[in-house]
Order: sequence, then C-alpha cells, then structure tokens
Amino acid sequence: MLNTGRNIIPVALMVIVLVLAAAGSAHAKVEGDTIVLGAAVSLTGKYSTNGKNTQDGYELAVKRIDEMGGIKVAGKAYKLKIIYYDDESTPAHGAQLAERLISQDKVKFMLGPYSSGLTKAIAPVTEKYKIPMVEGNGASLSLFNKGYKYLFATLSTTEYYLKEAVNLAALEAKKQGKKASQLKVALAFENDPFSQDVRAGVVEDAKRHGMKIVIDDKLPPELNDMAATLTKVKALKPDLFLVSGHAKGAALAVRQTSAMKIDVPMIATTHCDSAKIAETLGAAAEYFLCASQWDRSLNYKDKWFGTAEDYAQRFEKEFNYAPPYQAAESTAAVLVYVDALQRAGSFDTKKVRDAIAATDMQTFYGNIKFDVTGKNIAKPMVLYQIQKGEYKVVAPTQWASSTLIHPRPKWSER
Repeated sequence: MLNTGRNIIPVALMVIVLVLAAAGSAHAKVEGDTIVLGAAVSLTGKYSTNGKNTQDGYELAVKRIDEMGGIKVAGKAYKLKIIYYDDESTPAHGAQLAERLISQDKVKFMLGPYSSGLTKAIAPVTEKYKIPMVEGNGASLSLFNKGYKYLFATLSTTEYYLKEAVNLAALEAKKQGKKASQLKVALAFENDPFSQDVRAGVVEDAKRHGMKIVIDDKLPPELNDMAATLTKVKALKPDLFLVSGHAKGAALAVRQTSAMKIDVPMIATTHCDSAKIAETLGAAAEYFLCASQWDRSLNYKDKWFGTAEDYAQRFEKEFNYAPPYQAAESTAAVLVYVDALQRAGSFDTKKVRDAIAATDMQTFYGNIKFDVTGKNIAKPMVLYQIQKGEYKVVAPTQWASSTLIHPRPKWSER
C-alpha cells in the first residue's frame, strides 16, 4: 500500500527529531541560560542527616556561583540548577532515580549521593550512559578498582584515613633520633569493608616505613569489648595504636583505654568526631588522634569562597549550623564541575569528562587532582588531637593549626 502525504510528513519529522536527539545526546541539559545537574540524595531514611548536609553543600555552591556571575562556557555565562530526588537511603532506589534523572530528565552531569553504598549502586548506571558523576561522600576503595571512567571523588578514600597517623609517628621518631623501623604498631580494626580498607592503607605505609606490626586484631561487628586487644597492647607496649570501628569503636577505645590505664605514645582512631568523644568523654579522650576529611581551620583557599573559615561562616549564615565535612566535600564537587566546564568550553559530556580527569586545583576544601581511577590523590586526611577538650588540627603539619602533644602523657603523670 502506498504512503499518503499525511503519512510521509510525520515520518520525516520523526526521523529529523531522532537525528537531532542523537546528535544532542552527548550534551548537557541546558534550559536557556541554566545548566541542569542531577542528584539522588538521602532526605529520608537512616542517612537523612548526612543527606541533608550533602544537599546543603550542593546548594551553597550553586548560590555562590550564581552570585559571582555564573559559569562561563564558550564565552557565555550560565547559571546552575540541580534536580534532586530522595533516594530514601536505599541503594536500589538510588539506582532507579539515577536512571530517571538520565533517561527521563535528560540530565547529563550527575552529583553523587551520600555514602559509599548509594554511590556503589549509582556508579554502574552513570557509567553505562557515560555520564560524569563527581561525588564527595563515597570513600570506599572498592569504588575505584572497577575500571570506571566517569566516576570522580573529591574526598580522600578509605585507605588514606589513618595513613597520616603512621606518617606522623615516623616523623616524631625522626625528631627523637630514632628510625621509623624501630617502631611497633598495634592494629584493632572492625571486620567490615570500610575498616578493612582503612587497615590496608595503614599496613601499606607501616611496611613502607619498616615498622613492625605486633598486633593485628579483627574486631566483631557488635563491638562491645576491646579488653582482649588492650591486654595485649599493655603487654607488648606498641609505639602506635590504631583503631577503626566507626563511632561505636571510637567511643569504646576511649572508655576502655582509660579504664585499663593503657599507656601508648600515640593512639589514633576513625570516627571520633562523629562519636563526639571530646564532648562526652572528657579527660579520657585527651590526646587521642582523630581522622577527618576537613576542618574549617585549614588554610586552603580558593577564588569562590576564600578560606575554609570563610566558607564555614558563609555556610553557618545560610543554614544556621556549622558545616560538617560532608557538606564541604559536596560543595567541592560542584566546584570541580564549574572548573571543568569552563576549561572544556563545551557541554559535550566526553569533553567535560576529560576536563574533570585533568583537574588540578585548590579549593577551600583542599587540593583536588584525580588519578586514573578517579580518586583524589592531592588531599590528605586531617588528624585532630583532642587538647583541653577541643579538636585541634595537628596533621598534615603544613596545614596544621596546633602542635602535636607527643608522647601522650602517662596516666600516672596526669
């Protein structure tokens, strides 16, 4: 049967539409003078607090960029807008929302969710569609050994969490006229993926310095008692004791080292700021070292926010609470896009992806430079030391605001 003219025109128009859609499929969603990004974040569920921190960090970046005249791409200024969906703290739902943002909302640039688990769920989706995702809240090392080309993280990944403590111990040994290889190290790490990733980084650096690991205990997930490990610590007298057991493990380490009067020259743990050990455990927490991603006292600086303290004050004025590192690293993720879009001079996703990969910049949050896996290799972790009930940054030494007290005073001398 012959086609009539009425049939031919719609078919021709359909072909043109499909061709144009295909031609534009690699370009960012732009509405007039606004670049649209997408993010699935945890606004409800178990991650809702940190999900809100993440969103607030994104929104402060958007507001600041617009205040400064927007992003200049190929000579034209553009504003930023983010489409959000609530992933309900559920990985499967996060993956569905990523599909929706890309397939239905036509978003071509993604920002990350909160947590490694949600990032692990979304990364295969963005990779499938070759959509860049810059994230600040997925630290798991396992995200970066799968060969992803479109995933980039502004934060330090898990293997870096306590490396700075090993390096600090080596530096202190040198000051005392000792070799790092003379130091003994004790490890107590929860038997979960996060803590075991942290352990891998510590073991690598301890071996690099020639340190001897004399205790290497795996702590159970229920983590109600560390007495067996601490008894060994008391007997073997290590120079450095490292603990990773999330907030519960940090609080337990403080309570039991105090109760058992464990004397170790240096003790460092993850999550002691979220465990609020300085606020709740008083003198028992003194001189503990605590790993963190960022602090407002650091002297990093950028052209958008100024110093870390400038950023913190702006954030507090906007949201009426002090910015946790989750917010700061989220703001930094947006700044990576701003920098990359301007350098790319294009909305082509491949060109912007390549510009992101070539990032080498300093922000209020820290230095950002990605390796081939998408990890940020330029920003070290921060180490706090509890001094007179306050969290003081003592490492990295070039960014520190306070001097390390080492060795920790013995209990009999306090």
